[in-house]
Parts: sequence; structure tokens; C-alpha cells
Amino acid sequence: MLRVAVVGSGPSGVYAAQTLVQQREVPGVRVDVLDRLPAPYGLVRYGVAPDHEKIKSLQGNLRGVLEDERIRFLGNVEVGGEQLPTERLLELYHAVVYCVGAARDRLLGIPGEDLAGVHSATAFVNWYSAHPDAEREDFRLPGVRSAVVIGAGNVAVDVTRILARGEAELLPTDMPQPALGALAGSGVRAVRMVARRGPSQGKFTTKELRELGTLPGVAVGVDPAELALDPAYADPAAALPAVNRRNVEVLRGWAEDPPGDADRRIELRFFLRPVELLGDGSGQVRAVRFERTVPAADGRGGVTGTGTYEEIEAQLVLRSVGYQGVALPGLPFDAGRGTVPHAAGRVLRDGRASVGEYVAGWIKRGPTGVIGTNRPCAKETASSLLQDAPALAARELPADPLPALRAAGLHPVEWPGWLAIERAEADLGSSLGRRSVKIPDWPTLLHAADPASAG
Repeated sequence: MLRVAVVGSGPSGVYAAQTLVQQREVPGVRVDVLDRLPAPYGLVRYGVAPDHEKIKSLQGNLRGVLEDERIRFLGNVEVGGEQLPTERLLELYHAVVYCVGAARDRLLGIPGEDLAGVHSATAFVNWYSAHPDAEREDFRLPGVRSAVVIGAGNVAVDVTRILARGEAELLPTDMPQPALGALAGSGVRAVRMVARRGPSQGKFTTKELRELGTLPGVAVGVDPAELALDPAYADPAAALPAVNRRNVEVLRGWAEDPPGDADRRIELRFFLRPVELLGDGSGQVRAVRFERTVPAADGRGGVTGTGTYEEIEAQLVLRSVGYQGVALPGLPFDAGRGTVPHAAGRVLRDGRASVGEYVAGWIKRGPTGVIGTNRPCAKETASSLLQDAPALAARELPADPLPALRAAGLHPVEWPGWLAIERAEADLGSSLGRRSVKIPDWPTLLHAADPASAG
């Protein structure tokens, strides 16, 4: 029997586990899927916006994999700390596949980033998605009239949309009650999503972009003069990738048909680079100072500053300028790339493949792609592992790693514990007159999973 630990229960981890147990070349593979959180599914549970129910329904597919009798879910298990260092994990399993994602957001690196009201989009997403690590008290929305979102990717679009939605649209979601209450009482009337480059270079998908124009009571505006700065926008025949071309078409439609009056407004701004966050004297952000940019002369997609500046009012600023991988103690790490060095998924130590250690997902390739991108990425890693299987399986192991994990002071949440959390969330929603509502804190999650051990 080949026993494998997969660290991380998001799409890349689940797809890796699925590939390992469903292949036929190496019989008898058993996989433990370990996660630091007591709940599975990773970014599908804690990253996909709560109003995107179709995407969140992917949990059903992941669930089917984790319910395979050859796969065991062990939540509330942190790898890399004193209780379970990486070298100890490798003593318990023939192989370990790390699928730990990219947990840190990038900073803007400009003055004023420490002002109150300035947050990462990641923190905001964690808050409204009930991530148990979220700092829920930082988002005081009733005093916010104008919000600025810096970035031009799908996460920027998500947080813009959530800020602009009304309570009636959020009520049917699984958003935690504190976040729902804060957003329902929000004073936000204007959300400006700002990009330093042009419309043809936006990283959002067309479906996400178009959705902004369908929000009830929300007008979407663009500045035709800003759009025209982009040579690829000005030329409808420009050779653009299909997604970027469709994005340009959506923006052109909004420019040609300006919105009327509405309770709330979304503005998409382009060719503006943030240079400073301005405070009101009390430590609270009041505006963002931007420099106007223009396309660089080399035509490679860069921009240059013009020395012309504009201030945009904001009592809330969310930066959404990308993610970075975080080093896991005990694993090699390329700080520049934010990834673990690897060859086809095999972890490299000093340029050589480390026996039994593998990576998949964002920690392998960087924070790129969509959920589906994780499937071929995980398959490549699993294929490398299976090629190595004869040598890996020759090593003697304990019969079952679970007693050793418990002896180390860990309290794994197994699949029945996760099902108990699901029932508790359904009961919580019912008590609030809603559908299932996510539990947002560690103590309540652990108590739901195992009332006796949680106290």
C-alpha cells in the first residue's frame, strides 16, 4: 500500500487525491487530505463570493472525491509547526503533496498604507466569507460613502460587486450574519475600481465584468476618454485574446450607453497609478492620490507616469493587486517567485528532487489561472509521484498515521466532524430565517465538530 498525505483540501489538493486513487498503475493507494482548517474545500468555501452559487456548487464535486473510501479528510491539522514539522510528516507517509496556496496579498508600497480603512481585498473576502482567521471588527461600513478598489482582476470585481449589492440580494447567501448586517447598514454609494493600465489589459473574466451591469439599483460608468487612451481599445480590429476582446466590447457598450440615475454607482477607472493614501488627520483614510499614466512607448503593456495627479475620495480602500506564496517551515522556497522550487511537481532541494516531497497548485506555479487550472497541474504532480511509487512504497511506515498525529497533541476533525459543522450551519441559518449560514469563528466551528473535545 502506498500512503500519501495531501496538505490542503482546496481544488488542487482534492484533484491530486482523486488522480492518485483513481489511477490503475499503482494499486492500493490511500490518501489523507490534511487541512489547517476544520472545514474542507479551500478557496471554493472561503474565496468564491457568496453570491456566486453556481461556482460554489463545485463543492459538491469536491465532496464526492473526499467521500471516497480510499481518501480520509483530517481537518484542524497544521503542518509545519512544532506539533507536526514537515520532516515528521514524511516519516508517517510514503509521500507528501503540498497544496497550500498563496496566503499573502501584495502591498502597494506607497505612503499611507497603514491608515485605518485601508485593507487588502483578501481580508475583506475572508470577512464576508466567514474565514475563521478574519478580523471581523475592522470593517465599519455605515460611515463609508465612497470606496476605492485598486486592481483589475476577478477579486477586485468580486469585492466591488459585494460592496454595491443590496441586502435583499445577499440575504439568500451563506454569508455570516455579522457581515450581512454590516453590509446591509452600509453607507456606500460609490465604488470606484481603479487600474493602472488600460481596459484591454484587465485580468477579470468577461462574465464577472458583465455581471456588474446587472446589479439592481446600481449604475455602472466608464470614462470614454480613459478608454480611448488604450490603443487596443480604440482599434476594434486589434489582435487581442478572446477574453480581453470581449471585455473591451462590454466596456465599449457602457461607454456608448451611459447609465442613468441610481441609488448606487460603480465607476471603472483606467490608467491611474496609486501613489499615496491620504488621511484626514485622525488616522483615517479620506482619499487616494493617483498619477495619470499612459501606455509605454515600447508597446509591451507597461505604462509611464505623466506627472498629472488626481485625488479620489474614499473612506474605504481595498487593494487587490495579487497574491504571494508564503514559505512553509521545512520546505525550500523561492521568495522572488513565491513558490517552492520543483520539477514537474517534485520538490527540489539544492537542485535535486527531494524523495517523497511534491507540490501542486499555487505554491507550485504561482497565483495564476482559474479553479479548473488546478486539475492538469495536480495531474502532472500525481503522475510524477506515481512514477516514483515503487521506490517510495519500499519504506516501512506505521500502520496508521492518525494515532501519531493525536499523540503529537493534534485534534483532527474527521469527515463526520465536518458533517456536524454542516448541520450546525444549517441550523444557524434556520434560526435566522435564512438558508445555511457559515460559522465565522474557530471555537464555534470546533465545538460543532466535536462538542466534547471543544469544551
